[in-house]
Amino acid sequence: MKLTKLQWWERFQKYYTEFPQIGLAIDLSRMNVDDAFFAAMEPRAQKALADMDALEKGAIANPDENRMVGHYWLRNPKLAPTPEITREIEDTLQKIKAFTAEIHSGKIVGAGGTFKNYLLIGIGGSALGPQFVAHALGNPATDKLRPFFFDNTDPDGMERVLATIGGDLNRTLCIVISKSGGTKETRNGMLVAKAAYENAGLFFGQHAVAVTMSKSELDNYSINNNWMERMPMWDWVGGRTSELSVVGLLPAALQGIDIDEMLLGAKECDQLNRQKNPLKCPSMLLSLAWYASGNGKGLKNMVLLPYKDRLEFFSKYLQQLVMESLGKELDLDNNVVHQGITVLGNKGATDQHSYIQQLRDGLNDYFATFIEVLEDHSGPSIAVEGNFTSGDFLHGFYLGTRQALAENDRESITMTIQKVSPYSIGSMIALFERAVSYYAFIVNINAYHQPGVEAGKKAAATVILVQNKTVNYLRTNSAQWFTVEAIAKHIGFDDEPELIFKICNHLSKNPGSKINASVSDSLGQKKYSGYN
Repeated sequence: MKLTKLQWWERFQKYYTEFPQIGLAIDLSRMNVDDAFFAAMEPRAQKALADMDALEKGAIANPDENRMVGHYWLRNPKLAPTPEITREIEDTLQKIKAFTAEIHSGKIVGAGGTFKNYLLIGIGGSALGPQFVAHALGNPATDKLRPFFFDNTDPDGMERVLATIGGDLNRTLCIVISKSGGTKETRNGMLVAKAAYENAGLFFGQHAVAVTMSKSELDNYSINNNWMERMPMWDWVGGRTSELSVVGLLPAALQGIDIDEMLLGAKECDQLNRQKNPLKCPSMLLSLAWYASGNGKGLKNMVLLPYKDRLEFFSKYLQQLVMESLGKELDLDNNVVHQGITVLGNKGATDQHSYIQQLRDGLNDYFATFIEVLEDHSGPSIAVEGNFTSGDFLHGFYLGTRQALAENDRESITMTIQKVSPYSIGSMIALFERAVSYYAFIVNINAYHQPGVEAGKKAAATVILVQNKTVNYLRTNSAQWFTVEAIAKHIGFDDEPELIFKICNHLSKNPGSKINASVSDSLGQKKYSGYN
């Protein structure tokens, strides 16, 4: 769609929509949408609005697990379908605030005195949301607790975090987050942290908080090991939509972020998104633009380009929210559809020097999503060239990139917010949560289950089983050497020689495993031996 600048201006006036109630504007003028498209999508949009209304009232939105989906109630508990759920949400929010106040005041302390850090242990939604918010809203000069994260089961990564905390471990609160309590990556991180505390002569329970479902494995473990506090998770909140639950609110409050403003931003964005006119509903506008760009099949990737360093982690957060929600093989009628939208991300103006070349001149397989932040920062800026500040240059790079893409028929959405604040972050979280839901309703998929994730967990469990059998066999027959095919035959996994090679090759490079490898040019002839 190559137009003159005056024609672009005409489209801009038509497809740029301001939502002053929440300090947001959405520009679809650079997307391939028009009045005919919106008219054709009206029935689907109205059905999605009705489906969302039913969901918020407690309809079973995840038929695979027979669960309600209620993350919308977290910022407006009165919407919850039962008084018990309303009370649980309200009581939990008060518990977060009371616990945080006692931490900040020094009423609750660690072995070394008043807490100065928190270490959050989680993975996926239990880490990505808190990381995004901590980076977006934190300030090292004023943070009440400094944030650290174990977000993987990588021992080197965890060791680096512990080294950064250093001698302040005795003043570091540890938040362990696992909905089911059985997530292996989180369990591993907890055990590494526990060992670090104990090696420093500290009682881990004096520094540990569990965020999990009642009676889960983690809940029971925290009780049996006298942890300082337990906070609830509920089965009607999925990990990728849990940032405005205890998962995100507790670490944010501990850091000193205004969680009431985050919840208010989300609540008021939700209210706006209940408009029955799709063109006045910001999340619906996004989902319809996604549909138009990818022909309802996700044929184009979403490239997120926030022009603000504080939003650098937003792309990682959205990768899980969008891709785990929309990446589905089957629709709700059990038809094979292979839906999904791939999310990629960098930040402006870093992208100018990394992949804008391809975005403009290479494969036209994406639509860009710019995030424009009007307020550069809270204080005055120095002039770096004439009367121009560094913020003026950043804004200029955004406008230049947007125009350069449009000139080469590349689609883009622009979201404009006034500033990065707890309110705006809350509203952005709510905006994309609902856009994902609307899109899923429109294309008839279940946004609230994740069978691919579960399949990955099952496959990983098989790997651990094979590794245990391999190690036990090699150690039982120590000083003998075996090819991977021989190992596979002896342990009853004849069809897994490749897996056993990968396992043995990894173990042989880690002395603690007590597995040796022979030198051979042929993988089939390479042998392994165990020792005790």
